Amino acid sequence: MRNKIRETALLAVLLLGLCFTGCGGRDTNPSVTEGMAAVEALDYQTALQHFEKALMDGEDLRLLYRGQGLAYMGLTRYEEAAEAFEKALGAGNGRIDDLDYDINYYLATVYYKLGETERGIATYNAILALRPKDKLAYYLRGTLRLETDYERAKADFDQAISLAKEDYDLLINIYLALESRGYKEIGQEYLQTALGSDVKSMTDYQRGRMYYYLEDYENARKYLEMARKHEGSEAVLLLGRTYEELGDFNYAISVYTSYLENDQTNASVYNRLGLCKLEMKAYEEALTAFQTGKGIENNDMMQTLRFNEIITYERLGDYKQAASLIGSYLSAYPDDETAQREYIFLKTR
Repeated sequence: MRNKIRETALLAVLLLGLCFTGCGGRDTNPSVTEGMAAVEALDYQTALQHFEKALMDGEDLRLLYRGQGLAYMGLTRYEEAAEAFEKALGAGNGRIDDLDYDINYYLATVYYKLGETERGIATYNAILALRPKDKLAYYLRGTLRLETDYERAKADFDQAISLAKEDYDLLINIYLALESRGYKEIGQEYLQTALGSDVKSMTDYQRGRMYYYLEDYENARKYLEMARKHEGSEAVLLLGRTYEELGDFNYAISVYTSYLENDQTNASVYNRLGLCKLEMKAYEEALTAFQTGKGIENNDMMQTLRFNEIITYERLGDYKQAASLIGSYLSAYPDDETAQREYIFLKTR
């Protein structure tokens, strides 16, 4: 679909938050550490250079191959990513530890990206054989099984929920997986069950999220208004989107701008602000929001913001600038099929 704006980043990888380098004491793998910093900054080519130096300097093979795999994932070079992760696993000493599980999670994601769903499932099977109560592995295996086997996927989701009855973030992720595969009503049943359980541990933000995905925007608004005071940007983003769903774009804009008065470092909020401005045909203001977001260092919304900037130039009728930007965009994100269609359109203008 031409002129499709972007709400979230295209590439979503598992960032498990495990710290394996630079965690206290003298850093014995300096190039790996620098490479991982570049990965976090989304500078994948620089990261690969650091990992190559780490290899030459004899640094930890598991860590550097893992880093290479992450960098190749960021570049959407999935075959090379799989090879790197497999090398990382092969560089172990035979004793399974947290790093091996971490690498396997990434490897399963890469197999999925390569269309090798069964290999991804087999990887999760191996994890669960050693960690039979790993809720994350059940959830992720379920997401892959949704491709071909709904009943077994749902069994995995049910098992994940049974292992973490009050992990509402996991529950919402399960809903999102089901919704993305056309099982929205089934996903909503999970949310309704959780809301009806009257569990005291559920926060206002979690309740607001569930009501949002149930499309009960009045209740979502009520709980998210309470949550915004102490939950930060995530509650603000969802509250703003709730008002967008209610058709009140002016109030949504006020939610975003109020937040940005105190914190100018959140690229996601600038992106939502820009999308609201686009909706209201305030194209110059939308462009300013997207470009301001782009200027935030080390943000994980760069691809989304760059794409939305291109669409905004189109809306402004500046097809020359849009065409120039989309050329460099596709150099960075060559697998974006929507952008490829946009490029074809722009060549005809």
